[in-house]
Amino acid sequence: MVTYTESVDGVGEEALKGFFVGWPSPPSARTHLKILENSAFVVIARDEDSGDVVGFVNAISDGVLTAYVPLLEVRPAYQRQGIGSELMRRLMSRVTDFYMVDLLCDKDLQPFYGRFGMTPAIGMMVRNFERQSGE
Repeated sequence: MVTYTESVDGVGEEALKGFFVGWPSPPSARTHLKILENSAFVVIARDEDSGDVVGFVNAISDGVLTAYVPLLEVRPAYQRQGIGSELMRRLMSRVTDFYMVDLLCDKDLQPFYGRFGMTPAIGMMVRNFERQSGE
């Protein structure tokens, strides 16, 4: 059974393995934990039996007008079970009072995020891939 929480309390580095599949230079479990701890909002999905984190979403925010959703991840073995949708539903319920909630995604993911009231937009970005690990 998967349970959800909006806190990183009790989450250790050992529970954060198996994410960032396919990233050339993924964040370490230590960096991953720091990302979650420093986020304004997090929702974490845990396997109740193992205690492992099986999915998460986070948002950074100014706490007034804006929130940005940089990461939504579900471990491959847990995908296609509605966990990502539940993570987004719970996160979006926490940011309903903000003027703007933004994220960047590939075009093929736009229908998924559209289910949560998001609309396609044109934007700009910088990616420093040598810093992808966060180290």
